[in-house]
Amino acid sequence: MTVSTTDRPTAATDWRALGTSVRLVTTDPALLDSCNLLLARHLAEVDAACSRFRKDSELSALNAAEGRPVKVSPLLAEALAVALRAARVTDGAVDPTAGSAMAALGCARDFTLVQEDDRPVRLAVRRVPGWSLVELDRATNTVTLPPGVSLDLGATAKAWAADKAAHMLARAADCGILVSLGGDTAVAGEPPAGGWRIRVQDETGPVDDLPTHGSSATVAIHSGGLTTSGTTAPTPWRTVSVAAATCADAGAAGTASLLKGEAAPRWLSRLGLPARLVTHDGTVVTTPGWPNSARPAFEDEPEGRQRGSGGAAPRVGTGRGGGGEILRPAPEAGGTR
Repeated sequence: MTVSTTDRPTAATDWRALGTSVRLVTTDPALLDSCNLLLARHLAEVDAACSRFRKDSELSALNAAEGRPVKVSPLLAEALAVALRAARVTDGAVDPTAGSAMAALGCARDFTLVQEDDRPVRLAVRRVPGWSLVELDRATNTVTLPPGVSLDLGATAKAWAADKAAHMLARAADCGILVSLGGDTAVAGEPPAGGWRIRVQDETGPVDDLPTHGSSATVAIHSGGLTTSGTTAPTPWRTVSVAAATCADAGAAGTASLLKGEAAPRWLSRLGLPARLVTHDGTVVTTPGWPNSARPAFEDEPEGRQRGSGGAAPRVGTGRGGGGEILRPAPEAGGTR
């Protein structure tokens, strides 16, 4: 997913943190450097609190508690609350208790540190303990994990961190802010004229370069978040892009859709979430609210076939996830204007 901001003067910077790419865009170029310093500090705090790969992180200490209650920082408590909510509203498809299963498979290092070699890979089937076993007391920020259970916030922390950073910077700078962490993009503050133009595509690459493989679509969002998710696991979908009221909601829905397989478009439609799903043969499937060829303002360069519902406006709160909570559609998610 790439971001274009040609409608009005903006400033952008790109770097890396949390094992992924970081892009910050401001609608006031004079404030870019100060906003970037605040963003770097925020992401460093998130890494110290939430990293499963750092032995000195708060999360590592919590995972090693062996059933003892642990008082955590407000930052980690908030991150965990977001992860548990994602588990509830996706019926457990996005589950933070996958940490112990991941560790059993040998995934104990940051993926950027793993080197390829010729050794055979040992595979083992491990049951995920289940998010409902986690006890979080928000009044005291105390967390209790059953012995043997460890958490992995990788499926939700990046999108949540983008949400939190975008709103923090918009308040501090009083201008429009876009924060993109990998495929997770959050916006806040006054957007550029016509909204933030974001190109959704099936491969990573420089902002100014069109993808050489697969299809792409340019959309505009004025608030909320947009994510693109992919996986190497068996699934009908090569990528799933979702727009929602928050980047965290969009990310949870996208990850869950990869796991829900062919049922994903119906599930997303029931929740009123605009989405674009791409199959491995390049077929593009959209849900109501995602702009497509039925909406003239939409910019799309499809490689494969397209199937869709025609861009009906998203209906806020048309469906419910587990626990009576809702993955909320964004107030505005449309084609470029």
